[in-house]
Amino acid sequence: MAWRWDRPLYTLATDDENARAQELWETEDLGGMTEYNNPIPRPVIALLLLVFFTAMAITFPLYGQRPTAADYADYVALLNSEPVQKILNDKSRPYHERTKAALQLILDRVKEFDAGSRRQFLRDQNVPTFEQLQILAPQIVELQRSGKDLEEYIVVGDKIYKASFFNIVGKNPDGSLKVVGKQPWWDVGYTVAVLWFIVFSLGVGIAVKRLPPITWQPKFRH
Repeated sequence: MAWRWDRPLYTLATDDENARAQELWETEDLGGMTEYNNPIPRPVIALLLLVFFTAMAITFPLYGQRPTAADYADYVALLNSEPVQKILNDKSRPYHERTKAALQLILDRVKEFDAGSRRQFLRDQNVPTFEQLQILAPQIVELQRSGKDLEEYIVVGDKIYKASFFNIVGKNPDGSLKVVGKQPWWDVGYTVAVLWFIVFSLGVGIAVKRLPPITWQPKFRH
């Protein structure tokens, strides 16, 4: 199976291969079905590109937005504050109403400090429940006491795990690479999506260009 590269946008097959393909195209019986050698309609190509770029534009803000312990640290710091405890100790209200009001107070207080920041966006995407904060609180406090960087720990439900990101941020004094577990701004999943779209497009293009060029039309023999 030979290839030719002098006119890749015209054909990738040699003349003899195109001749064999043309012969097969005109003589093969596919149950009465016939298909002419027409190019892929441009509206179809435009629609494919529109779908891809629209999907990427919409999902871009979501890639890599895993909540970290740092996103919840300010919430936890307010759990034992006087206003929150005052709401929780108000026995005149049902417990679920007290926790709901306490959580809303915490969310509002934190939102005042980071309005318009990237942190606010991350928090808005991962709003916790009051019970979740109660479970996460001792884990976050322990990390803070140990001097850990909360950005390197991700929150999964009511558990906190060391992030598995491999983010190179420079070099150490000894010359070795400095690697941290903080999530990079460009997520690996986004790279994979772009790569596979390129592979798909190249694959379809190569398959089409291995057929006889569109200047030839079959004369079907029945």
